[in-house]
Amino acid sequence: MIQRNEFKTGPRSSSAGSSAKTSSFRRTIQSILGGGFLTKDGVVNQLTFLFYATFLAILYIANIYYAEKDIREFNALNKELKELRYEYITGKSNLMNISKQSEITKRLLGSGIKESVVPPYKLVLVKSELKN
Repeated sequence: MIQRNEFKTGPRSSSAGSSAKTSSFRRTIQSILGGGFLTKDGVVNQLTFLFYATFLAILYIANIYYAEKDIREFNALNKELKELRYEYITGKSNLMNISKQSEITKRLLGSGIKESVVPPYKLVLVKSELKN
């Protein structure tokens, strides 16, 4: 039989360290998934802070949804404003076109009303004529 001389040099660096980390990680995951971490005193003492943090997170999410809704409404109103502005400009140009003297003359030809050929004149009253 051949004997080997083995030297013991502290913990093994790769396999022993990684197995300890793995088992610690596994225990932590089991504690979280099983709910065992909730029974520890540190968590119970911090429960009010956890509720406060949860409330703030819900408030933050609700605020984001509210802001997005406002942005959507703002964009819809801007689109409607553009459409109304275009409609206003179109209506204004149609009114200007219809109220031209030549257009009015064309519309009144069928009704028998004619355009006056005598230019208008101004009536001037003298103050002396008003006293008599």
